[in-house]
Amino acid sequence: MTEQTYLIRLEAAGDAPAIDILNDTAFGPGRFARTAYRLREGIPHDPELAFVATVDGRLVGSVRLTPILVETTGALLLGPLAVHPDVANRGIGRNLVRTAVARARELGHRLVLLVGDPPYYAPVGFAPVRPGQITFPGPVDPHRLLAASLTDGAEAIAGEVRRPVDG
Repeated sequence: MTEQTYLIRLEAAGDAPAIDILNDTAFGPGRFARTAYRLREGIPHDPELAFVATVDGRLVGSVRLTPILVETTGALLLGPLAVHPDVANRGIGRNLVRTAVARARELGHRLVLLVGDPPYYAPVGFAPVRPGQITFPGPVDPHRLLAASLTDGAEAIAGEVRRPVDG
């Protein structure tokens, strides 16, 4: 693909099939076994915090934020973040994350968590979570657990991550 301008916009209902194909392309079927995917399963992402990137009308990137709880405190789980391989390394993924996190801050959310590579996410405001401070209900590499604190005091939130419908 030649160097073309991309557009970031809110995800629309009609984008879901293209996002599913994009996630299949980016991650394959093994993604469904990961703890973050299992945690999100059956929990709708927040439509005000789901963005896509397009090039000439073609969906090439997607990010979603899903409501979760850390103990009893509301938080968001970022992911999946996917960018089509033919437009990789153009800043699309980081700009999708910046857009979603900025919107979450505007809407008054306190904390965004993700499981990912620290060098990739540090420039967009994510930092490692102190070991044992926040735990997941399944295997997660503690060195890849990252958080963006959106309000004062959010960095102190601690406990087990759970699904909002679990109680």
